Amino acid sequence: MLEHALLHSLEETLKLIPFLFVTYLLMEYLENRAGQETIKMLSRTGKKGPVIGAALGMIPQCGFSAAAANLYAGGVITVGTLVAVFLSTSDEMLPILISGRAGTKEIIAIVLAKGVVGCIFGFLVDYAVRRQNHGHQKGLQIHEICEKDHCHCEEGSILKSALIHCANITVFIFAVLFVIHLLSEVIGMEQLLETASKYPFFSVFVVALLGLIPNCAVSVAITTLYLEGVLSLGSMFAGLLSCAGIGIAVLFKMNPNWKKSVMITGGIYAISVCCGVLLEILF
Repeated sequence: MLEHALLHSLEETLKLIPFLFVTYLLMEYLENRAGQETIKMLSRTGKKGPVIGAALGMIPQCGFSAAAANLYAGGVITVGTLVAVFLSTSDEMLPILISGRAGTKEIIAIVLAKGVVGCIFGFLVDYAVRRQNHGHQKGLQIHEICEKDHCHCEEGSILKSALIHCANITVFIFAVLFVIHLLSEVIGMEQLLETASKYPFFSVFVVALLGLIPNCAVSVAITTLYLEGVLSLGSMFAGLLSCAGIGIAVLFKMNPNWKKSVMITGGIYAISVCCGVLLEILF
């Protein structure tokens, strides 16, 4: 059991490293090299962020959610863009749907639906934030991340600083994944989902809650049980909407304002449940 949890955690962590390194390299560049015009350009394109975020999230790779969490914590992207990425993140869903021989139309419909939901709610969240802040978005806060990681970026190259940040977050991610994999082995993720599926309407709330667990195995279990007819369409969709991979764990680790992290996570859960319930009613 320990060996299985260790190997899976190591495999998932190694997949994330390229995304994390590129993200930190970009953040260090913006903090130390990019001029004011570049930063202004990024802020102007912020309103289109949810579209880009939703599109990237649909690619079957949980690394984008981790990258988005870091970029949000550093003030590079808006909260709406982060929400769009989290909601549209497909994680391991797409490969499982394809290997399970789901219909082409069904696969396209599920992937696009997640992207559309992410985009819509991303725009709504950004609109609400702009209204509350009278049109202002928070500026770059990368220096706060640098202070937390003690990278001393002002004293060396951006490459060295990016490596330090990447190493620190990689250790954290591996530890989180190992604990979750171990708990999943003990509890039995699929057995838990099967039990919840016996109560169709209630299962939407349970599966959406389990989807928040920062682990690729959750999306695998949800998609597999849906293909086997154990989970309903509404429960499956709710769980896969809230399933943002390791992104939520990275958000709590990197974002200095834990209350906002709680609000974002709660918002993701509420949106997922509402969409799942709606599908249960309609279908």
